[in-house]
Amino acid sequence: MKRMLKGGLRVGLGVMGALGCLIALRAWSDPGLVGAQLGLSPVGGLGEATIRADIAGFFAGGGLLSIMAALRDDARLLTPPLLLVAIALSGRALTLVLNGLEPAMAPPMIIEAGLLAILLLGRLTLSRS
Repeated sequence: MKRMLKGGLRVGLGVMGALGCLIALRAWSDPGLVGAQLGLSPVGGLGEATIRADIAGFFAGGGLLSIMAALRDDARLLTPPLLLVAIALSGRALTLVLNGLEPAMAPPMIIEAGLLAILLLGRLTLSRS
């Protein structure tokens, strides 16, 4: 039973990682669209480059490490994406405290909390080679 749950978690981490990589590819191919979906406005070449670098880098880095952790059954590889998502969620929480809640802010926070839970479970469950 435990083995089956671990296998399911590894599949979930792999899917989560693949989705992160797809978001990164989308940011590279259409930074204006991704920026608009995230409430960002790319102003000129610098704005587009920032979305391609920072947003795509965040999602690609976390996604690739999550995929590698799932494939290798290595909990250590989940530490960087775990920290990235925790810091991102902390920034959202700070904005919530300083500015109050806007309806558009809730879905990303819920998603990040779910990702954080999956990554933490993976960090505690996968092997520590």
